[in-house]
Amino acid sequence: MFNRFVSVAGLSALSCLATPAFAQTAETDVLFDALGLPEMIEIMHDEGVSYGLELGRNWFPDGNALSWPDTVAKIYDPSVMLEVVKADFAGALVGDDVPAMIAFFKSDVGQKFVALEVSARRAMLDDAVETAAKDKALIARADKSARFDLIAEFVDTNDLIETNVVSTLNTNFAFYSGLVKGGAIDESMTETQILADISNQEPEIRANTTEWINAYLLLAYDPATDDEIRDYIAFSKTDAGVQINDALLAAFDEYFKTVSNNLGFEASRAMISAEL
Repeated sequence: MFNRFVSVAGLSALSCLATPAFAQTAETDVLFDALGLPEMIEIMHDEGVSYGLELGRNWFPDGNALSWPDTVAKIYDPSVMLEVVKADFAGALVGDDVPAMIAFFKSDVGQKFVALEVSARRAMLDDAVETAAKDKALIARADKSARFDLIAEFVDTNDLIETNVVSTLNTNFAFYSGLVKGGAIDESMTETQILADISNQEPEIRANTTEWINAYLLLAYDPATDDEIRDYIAFSKTDAGVQINDALLAAFDEYFKTVSNNLGFEASRAMISAEL
């Protein structure tokens, strides 16, 4: 159950981020692997690199920041991401019902959903696949199909829209803060002004988040039966289901903010260097 669907992936190898001193147990390692998180992190690395390079093309169209691809490669380090997220995940699960989580995600139904989620996220790295999935979701929503309603129930149960909107707003704030720290934005710009600017982005972020999540889940769960999706929803409503969602949020939240801040800082430095 990976509830961090919309994000800028990566962790800066340029920052000194300490790994939390939580012992990873055999149980949390089993759960981490059962959730397909190593594979998902690989995909998120590709998403992050793609985003970082696109940022460079938009901000440095004349190739004025020739070192930018190397900077992006350092920022989006999958081995660092794996290490930090795994440690944070273990720490977030202290006191939680990990055996119940393992029981569901190691079951045939749980493993089916993990495989479907990983496969669909990898497929949506292709812009054509993403566009087609969004078009299909729009049609399903307009038709008020039973499958769309079931996916909507899943989204609502796991609070996927709100958590991802808040996460994106937080990472955008971190990015702006990085720009200020790097000197691309006047330091006189206050935190209040940054927050106001980011708040104005909220409607667009919410619309984009909703569109992407609906498209992704409809694509991912297409091979699943309605009863299997209902089983997933039922698990999501249990204490263990709520706890795993919270643990995943905690495991990735600081990570996303850190990389976004570092990306803003490095982009700021590259812009200033290009002007000299």
